[in-house]
Amino acid sequence: MPSRVARRVTAAALLCAAVAACGDAGGLEGAGPTPTAVGPARLWPGLTPASSPGWDYDEAETEVVKGVRVPGDDIRGADPVAVVRAEIAAHPEDYAGARAPYRETARLFRDCGGPAGAGRPACPLLEPYYRDLTGDGREDMTLGFRLLPAKMTAVRVYTVDDRHRLVRVMENDDAVSAVELAGRSVIIRAPSEVPGYEYRLQWTWDPDQRAMLLTHDEMLRTGGRQRPARPSQSPSPSPSPAAGAP
Repeated sequence: MPSRVARRVTAAALLCAAVAACGDAGGLEGAGPTPTAVGPARLWPGLTPASSPGWDYDEAETEVVKGVRVPGDDIRGADPVAVVRAEIAAHPEDYAGARAPYRETARLFRDCGGPAGAGRPACPLLEPYYRDLTGDGREDMTLGFRLLPAKMTAVRVYTVDDRHRLVRVMENDDAVSAVELAGRSVIIRAPSEVPGYEYRLQWTWDPDQRAMLLTHDEMLRTGGRQRPARPSQSPSPSPSPAAGAP
């Protein structure tokens, strides 16, 4: 599949050719030889197809958020701090105990005082964003919060189902450098150990699974040649303007 840059260059070349042709009395001009299409070559045709996945990516897992009210099924009425606290309570293996990887996050969330706590320096919660990601005409909620002391960022998406329950339909924990919302997708960019490259993960709503699936996972060139910081040292992400105002 051609890169996004290659597609842009090709489109620009075609546009320029078309414009030149329209203003040239001599008619259309050739754009040069067209590369011969090469079909895919299938390797090891006798290989027995796998019947089950080798790794569990938790791609279609959802979770009902217990103990958080959503008045009138309006997700803006749900307290973002209470939502994260409910996750902390439901997953003590991640947040409680000396060996829990995100124990510092749990401690700091005790100081988050309601929705206004998102702007307090001690609170790891980032600003929530609201947009219809499921296509049902109602807003969904995208939350982010810092995972400490691991120095990573949690990205979560919540919706209200037909049974009036708050449901988490997407989760991702990573060293995040940027997050964007586009259409029915959440796009997460993360630093790579390879100089000049970054990871780009796209989670997209799937109406059959009633969850957001990892539809794209790719490594892209960023143009720089400087070696990026290690994931454990990545800075806090800033919400992308593409996400829209909350």
